[in-house]
Amino acid sequence: MTARAGTAIESDRVVAVVGTGTMGQGIAQVALAAGHPVRLHDAVPGRAEQAATAIAGRLGRLVEKGRLDAAGRDAALARLHPVAGLTELADAALVVEAVLERLSVKQELFAALEDIVADDCLLATNTSSLSVTAVAGPLRRPGRCVGLHFFNPAPLMPLVEVVSGFATDEAAAARAYGTARAWGKTPVRCADTPGFVVNRVARPFYAEALRLYEERAADPATIDAVLRESGGFRMGPFELTDLIGQDVNEAVTRSVWESFFQDVRFTPSLAQRRLVESGRLGRKTGRGWYAYGDGGPAVHGSGSGNAGDGGAGRGNADGRPHTAEPCPAPASVGIHGELFAADALPRLIEEAGVEVVRGDGAVPGHPGWIELPSGTRLFLADGTAADEADMPVVHFDLALDYRTAGRIALAPAASVDDKGRAEAVGLFQALGKDVSVIADVPGMIVARTVAMLADFALDAAARGVATAEDIDTAMRLGVNYPRGPLEWAAELGHRWVRDTLYRLHDEYPTGRYAPSQALCRLAAAQEDDAT
Repeated sequence: MTARAGTAIESDRVVAVVGTGTMGQGIAQVALAAGHPVRLHDAVPGRAEQAATAIAGRLGRLVEKGRLDAAGRDAALARLHPVAGLTELADAALVVEAVLERLSVKQELFAALEDIVADDCLLATNTSSLSVTAVAGPLRRPGRCVGLHFFNPAPLMPLVEVVSGFATDEAAAARAYGTARAWGKTPVRCADTPGFVVNRVARPFYAEALRLYEERAADPATIDAVLRESGGFRMGPFELTDLIGQDVNEAVTRSVWESFFQDVRFTPSLAQRRLVESGRLGRKTGRGWYAYGDGGPAVHGSGSGNAGDGGAGRGNADGRPHTAEPCPAPASVGIHGELFAADALPRLIEEAGVEVVRGDGAVPGHPGWIELPSGTRLFLADGTAADEADMPVVHFDLALDYRTAGRIALAPAASVDDKGRAEAVGLFQALGKDVSVIADVPGMIVARTVAMLADFALDAAARGVATAEDIDTAMRLGVNYPRGPLEWAAELGHRWVRDTLYRLHDEYPTGRYAPSQALCRLAAAQEDDAT
């Protein structure tokens, strides 16, 4: 048996699922699809039977869509058995609990199961925020307790985090990994730390958006649009938390923060707390950051007005982002030095019919800029505010791919006049981009978010939470990131990530943006290689 994968539980062995809510039903369906006999149990009388009926309905819809034949559905349902008591799980080879996310409830359940199931039965918790070590703590044989964290909806989401508690036997973790893989999932191994991989590394995606909102950089719809259309993320953080549920997302954030002894990097948002307190929990209540009605989502209570748009952009009462009105493109621009992560822009500008004049004056190894006819300079976001420069400067945000990006955010300094502002907007519009003008905040939106995600991922890898490969896999499959954060950091350059965070740390000297030791070492190595 290797350190990563062991022999999967045989498909003719019983898998039991305790807790028959949405997640429990999904896990049961996955086990059924893998050929296992499945037993369902719930502490509330009648709920296991209701869950079995719901699973039958979902399998029926798969038949209607041609994804499952009728014989396969009938065979699966013949293997599905709701049971009234835990004693009927005695022959299970694996018990997965998906009960209330409360430590005492999970501990009591496993303590009861330990007296019922065989010694070789794996006990797995689907917890997303509690310690696997703590769940297994009261057991006589905690070595067989492992985390199997599925993502919702379990039948569709490929990722499973296989979590080893402090006392988990390697053989148990390897067998759980092998079983998840045999079920058609993509498992990743991780240590029992707060948030595991996904909920730990993903915190900045939500936290930076909330902080930008609180700083009145832009409204939720604009922040979401920039992260989607420039950053390449599948959903923006405000629409995603509305989908997850504001109460659920805030509870996970608070749990991770408290588990890390209130580390400032994980600090929850007061704005989100107020949303939860008001009962505006997202789609499930019809209102969150957006209001959901017959006409689709509309932004609710953005509180940031036009946030840097000068009143020239489209409004956002209907849920659309602020987008600058059309402006003429400049006839020519100057390019000075290297644009590094934005090095695709000169070619794109030329392809758009704007003359590019190569200039000098840049310092080798330092970021270059685009000079507009008005004298305004365009710099890639670097963690500083544009107003700190002693010249008219407009920062433009990071993009996953400047050629395919549908939107670019701009942050002009107060010294930029209307002409310079219009030239900057018109230049990017000439490249086929929508432009969102936001307030002059350090790091802007995508650059700040990606730098933090990269640092969190590097820190997790250095601390042995998971391998670099598993971290990138988890973030791509678990939350649909367009690129693994470690891969993204390497592409941007560890020095760029470190320097961006150092500048943010200077702007906000709380420790929140202080780069990790792992990042600093990689950036130093990059500098050594360059000399």
